Amino acid sequence: MENINPFLSVIIPVFNEEQTVEQIVRRVLSQPFDIEVIVVNDCSCDHTKEILTKLVEKDARIRVFNHEVNKGKGAAIHTAIPNCRGRFVLIQDADLEYDPDEYFDLLQPLVYGKADVVFGSRFITTRARRVLYYWHSVVNNALTWLTNMLADVNLTDMETCYKVFRREVIQSLELKETRFGFEPEVTINVARMGCRIYEVGISYAGRTYEEGKKIGAKDGFRAVWCILKYGIIARPKKCPPPREYMDDEEVFTHMNSHR
Repeated sequence: MENINPFLSVIIPVFNEEQTVEQIVRRVLSQPFDIEVIVVNDCSCDHTKEILTKLVEKDARIRVFNHEVNKGKGAAIHTAIPNCRGRFVLIQDADLEYDPDEYFDLLQPLVYGKADVVFGSRFITTRARRVLYYWHSVVNNALTWLTNMLADVNLTDMETCYKVFRREVIQSLELKETRFGFEPEVTINVARMGCRIYEVGISYAGRTYEEGKKIGAKDGFRAVWCILKYGIIARPKKCPPPREYMDDEEVFTHMNSHR
């Protein structure tokens, strides 16, 4: 059996998150898994780069890639994907809206061979969820509905940050979208590939714009365009078969006992 380390690769795209980036990296690394953290600094103009440099000096599990110009969240994820070495790949925002303590729940369908991709849903959960903008939820629901219709799936939260993949799945995709269009593009592609997609309820501590939220109306319009575009043209290869790992379930159960 092939044995790949680490167990989990966590991709963190970062742009101007000097207030939260160190905390989120430390919280990710505190999880009871063999983890590597791949941070892509998308040309931050605050002190993010300096903070990341110090973190790398203290912990070899962290790798940092720096963009010389701002390219967008999708481009940052594109930079990280081919550098992932873990069995599974998880996308984590740097703004503390999503809780790394929920990794275990997100990984369960993957480890036990039920899923190829897992989405963390903010809308099918009994966990704490901050109440914020009404129109954001309307737009989110509309974008998810349109994606579902064109991809023939029944997701509740297409725009969620928490997406977890078998590594061979995410590395098989030829992704194009450099900004927030990444979300509908990757969703439509994995659905068209025939991947087994699961949803897991997650908590959500959303930010206000005063607190640093970045997504805006133009991103919503771009998402509609991407859904229509990839809903028509996406013709990815079939979902790659899962690799076999001798100790996944045993290791995962052991980790659970130490949570």
